[in-house]
This record gives sequence, structure tokens and C-alpha cells, in this order.
Amino acid sequence: MKKSPPENAVIVINKTRLEQLTARFNTRAQAKFYIEHAGGNFEDYEIEHKTFKKSLEIIQRKISTHLKKYKVIERQYVPNFIFTDKDIVIVVGQDGLVANTAKYVNDIPIIAINPDPTRYDGILLPFDPANFEPAFLRTLAGNLQTRSVTMAEARLNDGQRLLAFNDLFVGHASHISARYKLTFDNYSENQSSSGIIISSGAGSTGWLSSLFNMAAGINRAFGISRGEAERSGISMSWDDKRLVFIVREPFLSKYSRIDLTTGLISPERKLILESFMPTNGVIFSDGIEADFIHFNSGSIAEIGIAKERALIVQE
Repeated sequence: MKKSPPENAVIVINKTRLEQLTARFNTRAQAKFYIEHAGGNFEDYEIEHKTFKKSLEIIQRKISTHLKKYKVIERQYVPNFIFTDKDIVIVVGQDGLVANTAKYVNDIPIIAINPDPTRYDGILLPFDPANFEPAFLRTLAGNLQTRSVTMAEARLNDGQRLLAFNDLFVGHASHISARYKLTFDNYSENQSSSGIIISSGAGSTGWLSSLFNMAAGINRAFGISRGEAERSGISMSWDDKRLVFIVREPFLSKYSRIDLTTGLISPERKLILESFMPTNGVIFSDGIEADFIHFNSGSIAEIGIAKERALIVQE
């Protein structure tokens, strides 16, 4: 059966930094006074805000010439919004907004637009307000090219689950050590660490890369050759059916071991974690601390590859 064409466009945005400041200080004038009194450049916030609003206006105008219905929703409402296959999802913002939207759209292709190419790198943003329209029309016609992105999943023994586009963090909500039992490849050990990072291919150039950078810097400082240290890391594509886990700052003690601190998760090899933290244990995704599930004593998490995938529309 031929799929019916989309009927609605859902534009996902985030508040600009200026809007966030204004909400914090009640008025723009008070926000300006605070920033300038602290020696900051308030004009930069205003320029960023104006550029975003102009880009959004262009996008809305172009969409309205081809589709009667569209709505704009802010990122905070995405987890509770019901997306359907009648929707075209358009993300306007930074790369992180794409990651935080993809987890909730149920395999619906995403048109990701960079509203300010002079300011944002836009690794996940192949379009800008000037060139997105042909891709939008192809999506309407069902003739689109997409790039598939593998996502990570954390599933608890009580049925809760959390998806991640880039990475999951498992650990303590504050800066004290996380305590848990780690099981991988039929081997288990108790650990105490700063938490565990689980990264997808899309996230391998983000938080995961910083861990490799840290390790390379330590190696260089303590005698490993520069060339050998800088070759450290892992090459993964966005659709790679693998995840990487790394234990941050594992601590060796009478209680905790450090024999298993990294590995590659695949459909056949899942990571199992059992929490030994009475309170404040968490699993959060994609750097958003508000997007989390509790991971306290009695919780067992199975970390693997999600059945869902993200689809990013390409040129």
C-alpha cells in the first residue's frame, strides 16, 4: 500500500539564549543590565536572537506555500508530543536539538536546519533557511534521501527505558563516585568510578572523543610517543551497529576492580549494570540532565542498541 503524503509540518525549536535570560531576569532590560554589569557583551545575545528569528520566519514562510498546516513546538514539549507518519519533522537549532528530537519521533525523517551557519558548526544540520526547500518538497513527495543513525537504549528491570542519539551517562547525579556491578562478555566486577559513557557512532566525535583526547594527553605527558598517542580513538559511522562504553576514572580498591573499563556493545553483546547507589543514581542521555531515569539500588540496566533509529534527511 502506498504511503499517504504528509499533512503537517512540526517545527522544533529551542528558546534563544536571550529568551532564556529574559525569563530568568523577568525583563530584557534587567537581563541586559546583569550581563553588561558583569562585563559581558549583551549585543551578541541580541544578534543571535535576531538571526534565529529571521531564519525561523523564512522557514515558516516557505513551508506555508506548500503545506497548509504546521506548528512550532519548543524542545521542552517534545517528549510529550505525539508525532505521527502524517508529520514532517523540521528541527531548527543546534546539533543537540536534533539529537534530543530524534529520540521521540519514531523513525520519522528529520529535516535539520542550521539557523545561523556563521555561529554553529552544524554537523547534524545539512540545510540552512536558503536551501532546505527542495529537500522539503522531496520529503512531501516521498522521494527523499536519509542518513540512518543508530541509537543506544538503556532498559531497566522495572520496564523503564531511555534512548540516546549520541550517548548515555550512567553514574551518580553529583560529583561523588558511582558504585555498581558491571557485567560484559560473561565477566562481572564491582566498580567505583566517575560513571560510564556509552556512545553511538554519531556521538563518537563528541563526549567519547574527549575521553580519547584526555587519554592521549596523559600518554604524551608520561612518555608515550606523540604519534602513537594521537592515533588513539575509534572510527565509527553513524549507522554502525555498535556502541562504545568507557568507564571514567575507575578506582582500584579492596571493593572495586579496574579489569574491564571499555568495550564494544553489539546486538549480541550487551552491557549489564546493577546499581549499588542508595540514592541519586541516574542514567541520562545526550547531555540533558533533565532527560533521565533513576538508577538506584535494586535497579539493573541493560544497555544495548535500540530498535528505533534516527533518519536525517540529506541533500
